[in-house]
Amino acid sequence: MSASIRLFVYGTLKPGECNYGYCQQQVIAAEAAIAFGALYALPLGYPAMTLGSSPVQGVLLSFADAAVLEQLDQLEDYCPSRPPEENEYNRAMIETFSPVLHPLGRAWVYLMQPDLVKRLGGVLLTSGVWTGHTVQ
Repeated sequence: MSASIRLFVYGTLKPGECNYGYCQQQVIAAEAAIAFGALYALPLGYPAMTLGSSPVQGVLLSFADAAVLEQLDQLEDYCPSRPPEENEYNRAMIETFSPVLHPLGRAWVYLMQPDLVKRLGGVLLTSGVWTGHTVQ
């Protein structure tokens, strides 16, 4: 499993959320995880995570084939050849942890630039949890 691709998801790509279907068939493992950052609810109906020091609750998805990242890059409006400020999200490698803070290793994550979060009217979620099932 060391050759697998891992992605920390905190929003619509989590199991049970609206965009999980984009990758569900390729998931070989899913486990509850925490990463450190800042989590925001956007008025657009989905969240954004930025770099930071607060725990963000999510799911660590594992995939056997890196090709899934190309599909998800399109969904997240990320193109590695564009300047970061021209992407909606940027894919980055971060450290992940179990819910009791045991290290799980590094994984990809889609992060949003803080200035874009502000322009879009993001509201900080101090709980570190986002769900599309929450009435806001």
